Amino acid sequence: MARTPKQPPAPKAKSASRPAAAKPKAGQKRSTRSSSVAPPSQKAELDAAVDKLARRFTHNREKAGEYGRESALSPAEGAHADTPDLIAASTVSEANRGDKTGSRAGSGDSPGSASLDRVRTDAQGQRLTTNQGVAIADNQNSLKAGMRGPALLKDFILREKITHFDHERIPERIVHARGSGAHGFFEAYDSLRAITRAAPFARAGKITPVFVRFSTVAGERGSKDTARDVRGFAVKFYTDEGNWDLVGNNIPVFFIQDAMKFPDLVHAVKPEPHHAMPQAASAHDTFWDFVSLMPESTHMLMWVMSDRAIPRSYRMMQGFGVHTFRLVNEDGEATLCKFHWAPKLGTHSLTWDEAVKISGCDPDYHRRDLWEAIESGAYPEYELSVQLFSEAQAAKFSFDVLDSTKIVPEELVPLTPVGRLVLNRNPDNFFAETEQVAFCAAHVVPGIDFTNDPLLAGRIHSYVDTQLSRLGGPNFHEIPINAPVAPVQNNQRDGLHRQAIHRGRVAYEPNSLGGGCPFQAGAAGFVSFPEPVRADELRAKPEKFAEHYNQATLFYASQSPIEKAHIIAAFRFELSKVMVPAIRARVVSMLANVAPDLAAGVADGLGIKVPDAMPRAIARTPRAEVKQSPTLSLLARPGELGIQTRKIAVLVAPGVEAVSLRKVGDRLVAAGATVRLVGPRVGPIALSDGSVVEAEASLENEPSVLFDALVLPDGEAAVARLASDGRVAEYIKDQYRHCKPILVVGASRSLLEGIGASTVLADGSEDAGIVLATSKELPDAVERFVEAIAAHRHWQRETDRPLV
Repeated sequence: MARTPKQPPAPKAKSASRPAAAKPKAGQKRSTRSSSVAPPSQKAELDAAVDKLARRFTHNREKAGEYGRESALSPAEGAHADTPDLIAASTVSEANRGDKTGSRAGSGDSPGSASLDRVRTDAQGQRLTTNQGVAIADNQNSLKAGMRGPALLKDFILREKITHFDHERIPERIVHARGSGAHGFFEAYDSLRAITRAAPFARAGKITPVFVRFSTVAGERGSKDTARDVRGFAVKFYTDEGNWDLVGNNIPVFFIQDAMKFPDLVHAVKPEPHHAMPQAASAHDTFWDFVSLMPESTHMLMWVMSDRAIPRSYRMMQGFGVHTFRLVNEDGEATLCKFHWAPKLGTHSLTWDEAVKISGCDPDYHRRDLWEAIESGAYPEYELSVQLFSEAQAAKFSFDVLDSTKIVPEELVPLTPVGRLVLNRNPDNFFAETEQVAFCAAHVVPGIDFTNDPLLAGRIHSYVDTQLSRLGGPNFHEIPINAPVAPVQNNQRDGLHRQAIHRGRVAYEPNSLGGGCPFQAGAAGFVSFPEPVRADELRAKPEKFAEHYNQATLFYASQSPIEKAHIIAAFRFELSKVMVPAIRARVVSMLANVAPDLAAGVADGLGIKVPDAMPRAIARTPRAEVKQSPTLSLLARPGELGIQTRKIAVLVAPGVEAVSLRKVGDRLVAAGATVRLVGPRVGPIALSDGSVVEAEASLENEPSVLFDALVLPDGEAAVARLASDGRVAEYIKDQYRHCKPILVVGASRSLLEGIGASTVLADGSEDAGIVLATSKELPDAVERFVEAIAAHRHWQRETDRPLV
């Protein structure tokens, strides 16, 4: 007979402090009156108090103020009165404290606005339980009728566990499904009160907590990080006046001008519906068919086909608010604004060949990079700048600032730095925070307002709407990661997954039974900017929206020769995947309006002639104010932190020369780089002096594409061992082809020569990215290597069709 194991006694529950019930006298029945019913005297007191409060509200004193322009510009604060605590209660029985019920809510309490500590859990030293708190005796076996008998339906523990597991996945985002997030803070440099009353800019040094989510756009939740795509750059500011979501991208423009076309765009770029391919890629017929019939997308296509769409790291890419917003000060004066994020590490990219290979060996490349940087204490930092301009200035531009396919060149409106963003904490739980965070373009705070950008108008609706299905209903704002730190008080009630337990019987406004509370804030709250609107209702775009190519030309003209070559190669690759020749030709006809050499280069790569330029949508092309903008090139933003967090691979094998290995490693680490010893296998490697180092990575588990630079070591025996491994040649070739710095020490020069690489460029100059050194030359050589790494890439080495 099976013996039930003896269980340790369960911990005793703490008893609530309450008076003992009086023992009834002999022959007397115990009262059956419910403790939730107030004694007659208390009931009378309550009724009198309610009536007295209601009498103070003889009529709605604010009703007359609801009408007219003045009331819109400066709304009055709602009528309210101090409410006796007895009236504010839902029930007089709230005085009966319990272990679960606790006590009454304090006046103005909003516990959902507290820090995330209120929901963090830790199971260290704790028993395993069901979701109902029942301790689980056996988590290895289901309940069966006999050891070899059928499983029993009454096994509630198994059923709960399996049922919860079956429902763990929620719908992914339609776009931006693949993402990574981090906590941090925003610090204002100076007060911007003259321009905006927005809380984050209230005073110099003010700290606002934030959560940031980076993402790709087109791919599904499990897709690769290094796809050619736009990257989301969304920042949730938990301000003391509510949440502000600056929901942007790493590209300052977009494909379309009106939200009406957003579903069409996404349907076109997503996997084609008949066979669900390709995943996380725009290189297919439907995308290029759509954009080639939407010439307003040309400017965005230039950015997406540039190296901006394959960033080296989330920590090394810019962010933009995309739209034009309004900043509004306390006097109701508005200034138009564009938001820009700039990484302290500079803007850097991958090469296309590199991105493709990384997607195979580490699909989580960007997610891992962000996580590991924060874990190591190398906190990513970005500077927030704004472009500020007036309506009068905007009216004089050759383009419309409400057109999301256009930028405001920095030559017309310079950037003004206003603060910094630092990401200093990884999430505790990816699902609870990064997956459940809900960004919305409609989330703004007093001092920040919208313009009439027709794409922004659709986003204001769409982001809220998508959360209703993705997060299960209208209460997604109560999910801890979404909850503001500002108190939440309103009359919204019920709905799926409601967390707040509201005190009192009033859930409407105006009211007298709740003392008028919560009352409208008046001018202290969000007051929309009173933009004058005098126009007919039309489905149309302004005439300035019809110019589609000037800024595409500006972007292309502002790129370095190597960046232009990469743009041509990207178009060539994407269009080579398009199976319909007419679509290829149509795209090239668009590019003919951008730059002749661009169209010719793409056409040559496709084996076609350059067609006639696509007819323009505007009869007279306005003259562009700016012909070239150097800041549009990635190379204009090298960063200011040197080689901090750059990953350096040092190849090792038995017999590596010990002294030079240590000198190189010590100097690189001192400069802030991350050094990894990569061997034919992981594990101990004996050096030339008999000491042993640990190879943390191998040639197969961390390929060359995962590193920013390479060190080839000295030591005849080690070099011979490495030369006998064909993978080493591929390792060096990838570093060379991708224009990365290589330090070649002593005997390892033969490894470089073995792949046919040269230290001399095609123009006869020395390749600054390849540093040769003997043991005596090592100190100087390492310094030159550090400089070479700081330059990120040595593009002069690159040739279209690799020579090595």
